[in-house]
Amino acid sequence: MNIPNALNILRILLTPLFAALYLRGQTGAAVAVLLLCALTDVLDGYIARRFNMVTELGKALDPVADKLTQITIAVLLYIRFSSSTDSLIKTFSWIFLVFIIKEFVMVLFGGIMIAIGLKPSAAEIYGKVATCVFYFVMIALFAFAPDVGAFNSLWTIPDTMLIVLVAISALLTVVAFVSYLPGVFKQFKEKFSKK
Repeated sequence: MNIPNALNILRILLTPLFAALYLRGQTGAAVAVLLLCALTDVLDGYIARRFNMVTELGKALDPVADKLTQITIAVLLYIRFSSSTDSLIKTFSWIFLVFIIKEFVMVLFGGIMIAIGLKPSAAEIYGKVATCVFYFVMIALFAFAPDVGAFNSLWTIPDTMLIVLVAISALLTVVAFVSYLPGVFKQFKEKFSKK
């Protein structure tokens, strides 16, 4: 156990707390916890690389923490957007299914790869950029989205900006997903060509 691994475990523990706070209507506190999740995600990778603390446990914990957090965020926003009184927000709720489907497919393929003795690919630059943008956009939504955000009485994201932000994040998520595929196919090809 080292600091990066502890940060990953903290993020795993913070995710259900974030969901519970949001579902209980304590949206300001939920946004603060989500900010802390994002911070632990940035710090664990930086500390691990900077101070040579990369471990096999960390390589396993980081994607688990990422997937858990991102699926939780996408599910909560899908539920909240689909039940919104704002017609645009309600219509736009389907886009969160892109995030949910991508994460479930990655979890499924990761599980299959581990089960047959392959190693899921580490995050590429596309995945890291997509994750950073995802956190930025989702925190902005939880804080300032119309009819949804904790602080939308202070400022509300204009509808066009909201659509553009979420669309950019969804597009980057798809690009990151596609960037993993060549490595996955290569591993499967090598595995089964040996047989």
